[in-house]
Amino acid sequence: MESAVLLREAAAAFCRDGRTCQVERLGEGNINETFLVRSATGCFVLQRINARVFPEPLTVIENFARITGHFLEKQREHGLSFLMAAPVRTLGGALFHLDSEGSCWRGQSYLAGAPAANLFGESQVMRAGRTLARFHSLAADLDVAQLAEPLAGFHNLPGYMQEFDCVLRGTPRELDEAGRSCLGTINRIRPQATLLEDAKKAGILTVQPVHGDPKIDNFIFSESGAPDGMLDFDTVGGGLIHYDLGDCLRSSCNRAGEKGSDPSAVSFDLRYCRSFLEGYFTGGSTFGEVQRNLIFEAVYLIAFELGVRFFTDHLRGNTYFRVASDGENLARAIRQFRLVEDIAAKEQDIRRLIAAAARQH
Repeated sequence: MESAVLLREAAAAFCRDGRTCQVERLGEGNINETFLVRSATGCFVLQRINARVFPEPLTVIENFARITGHFLEKQREHGLSFLMAAPVRTLGGALFHLDSEGSCWRGQSYLAGAPAANLFGESQVMRAGRTLARFHSLAADLDVAQLAEPLAGFHNLPGYMQEFDCVLRGTPRELDEAGRSCLGTINRIRPQATLLEDAKKAGILTVQPVHGDPKIDNFIFSESGAPDGMLDFDTVGGGLIHYDLGDCLRSSCNRAGEKGSDPSAVSFDLRYCRSFLEGYFTGGSTFGEVQRNLIFEAVYLIAFELGVRFFTDHLRGNTYFRVASDGENLARAIRQFRLVEDIAAKEQDIRRLIAAAARQH
């Protein structure tokens, strides 16, 4: 069946005038297909879950309903403010629609604020830090056992390294110069890949509810440009706060942005790093000295992890991250590895900023 017909079928499952509503593509996500549905009764977001990436799409949908319900209850009890989408049920009251080809669709409320590909001022970066801290605070007392694992092995860098090695062995083509450069970076940093997972096994870092993908374009911005909440709860589950911190820092402090095309423009901005950390620690988050000292490793290794994942996907034929053309994932990997190099060069400065922000709050 044509995709346009399936899209109309899905819209009609959530909207009484679904056959006459307007549907347009929304955003440029790397994984799921997302649409904005406009009708006489309002608008909502309609999303088809990518089953190749999320083999158990109901896990994603149920986790989303569980954590947003928890957040809403906390906000009612304590008057806290956190902007987020909420589930939109089908006309029959279900959390999802299964189309005639077996694809799983879900509805969410539409947030009018605009996400941004990169931040444009230190005050916005500071607000992003506070927003992530608010997310962690709201989620802290949710029993992590209530959240199923949305992706097996998500943010497990040793696992991604094993996957990379397997894909590399099966790669029929010889690596070009860019590919050899990526491989050299991977082999150089490989010995550090187990550091955070080792800290988890040792009980130094503990598992708790995390966002899982707090890159900067998953923050929702008010009209004033300040982030008031977060989007894309697909990877919410049990994990390490350090992975969230590392991902948000590597994303918000890269002045070239997530989709920049020139690797030479990639740079980790120390002013933005300071502002983010001040915002995060002002938001009430505290760490012991050992946990605090691992924040640098988190931002360094999460940037490396993403580079490994992009390069792996490039080698196996772009089966995970959506691309417009072959070579796009390779370009993404090159930019992430350039960021890794810049973060490493600024290690002592970053560590000083982390210590100073923690002391002040």
